[in-house]
Amino acid sequence: MSDDPRPISDGLDRVIRSLRATTAAGQVGVFARWREAVGDVVADHAKPVSLEAGRLLVEADDPGWAHQLRYLESTLLEQLASVLGTGVVTRVNVRVRR
Repeated sequence: MSDDPRPISDGLDRVIRSLRATTAAGQVGVFARWREAVGDVVADHAKPVSLEAGRLLVEADDPGWAHQLRYLESTLLEQLASVLGTGVVTRVNVRVRR
């Protein structure tokens, strides 16, 4: 093992993986780039809540939006993969915000 400095992201990735989550970059990317990935209209009505082991939990502001997002899961996965990279998000679960 080397005593050379290493990026903190290496350690964060290890900790996050131990919690069965994605990499630190994936975690940050989903929240920071949500609007870019899904577009303004969807982002105005739905927000990412958590990302664990590739499963993204999204809260929609109304049951109609929740239904629509569930129906469009494969499209959302494609959009997220194009912005975040393949495999960061592998499933989208949607609930209505309380």
